[in-house]
Amino acid sequence: MLCQTSAKCDNVPGLAAEGPERILVVDDEPHLRDILQYQLENEGYVVSVAADGAEALDIVRREPPDLVLLDLMMPCLDGYEVCKRIRAEFWTCHIPVIMITAKGALEDKLEGLEDGANDYITKPFAIAEVLVRVRNALEWSRSQRQANPLTGLPGNIAIARQIESRLRTGRPFAFIYADLDGFKAFNDYYGYRRGDAAIELTARVLTGAVREVGNRADFVGHIGGDDFMILSTPETVDRLTAEIVRRFDTEVEPLFEPEDLARGYLEVRNRQGEPSRSPLLTITLAVVTDEHGPIQHIAEISDIASELKRYGKAQPGSVVVRERRGNRDPEIVIPVPEPAGFRSDGGGR
Repeated sequence: MLCQTSAKCDNVPGLAAEGPERILVVDDEPHLRDILQYQLENEGYVVSVAADGAEALDIVRREPPDLVLLDLMMPCLDGYEVCKRIRAEFWTCHIPVIMITAKGALEDKLEGLEDGANDYITKPFAIAEVLVRVRNALEWSRSQRQANPLTGLPGNIAIARQIESRLRTGRPFAFIYADLDGFKAFNDYYGYRRGDAAIELTARVLTGAVREVGNRADFVGHIGGDDFMILSTPETVDRLTAEIVRRFDTEVEPLFEPEDLARGYLEVRNRQGEPSRSPLLTITLAVVTDEHGPIQHIAEISDIASELKRYGKAQPGSVVVRERRGNRDPEIVIPVPEPAGFRSDGGGR
């Protein structure tokens, strides 16, 4: 289920866009900020600066850069804490962080790396070294973003790491598998450009719902094609999935031609060339939590989610399906009634 697929390149709000890469330099020493800004701008980067940790976090959250050069020893909020907070939020956790410090002891470097830093540079440093490390970190970041280029959301490597982290730490979690129903018929009927628009819309719906009613540490990933996932918490998952269904069913309507929307189905032809009806595009959300007992491996999550998804996709409309309380049998949580006059003749979900 967690497989890699390809798609055309694009980005969603909150993730890096095309154009000159943006670097944030954070240091309480003005002359070092000036030197780094001058050298980096000479290399073609767009550079912003911050004099302390609080200012840095404000910039990162308001206008996320492509990379942060972060001084370790600063008053009030040191580099360790700044890095922890960058890593703690889904909207910023993907940003590469290179720590720069005069503390060169191994234990100091290890602490910075454990807090989420991607690299470490010790003062005094050579500008050439800084430029190489910046270039390497940005190249790595670009390769990560390209895993699912249509939406810009993290791909399967990042997804696996996030799931493994939750399994390893034992933190309660809820895994939401999101799959579009009727996407193939929609794509065939309207064409690939509108199919891409439907996938981009799904990414916006998921990230928007997480931003509105989810947790800061929630994670949204794009498995590939029309398959997405979210990692959240058991206490949040019900309102989060309800918000996703509400947003999707509202925001997907402009993708249909008015006559198709009014009719409640697409008139397509099956493999035998005979006319048939396909349901309008909807979404199924399969929810797996560890509330019914410990889960040991990603494959177990995948198996449970696949079974729940199959059950959900057999239902009409957008639905949320999860395990029943006390066992792992499927239960529909949010059924949406099928449109009046709806009939599916081989359309499939």
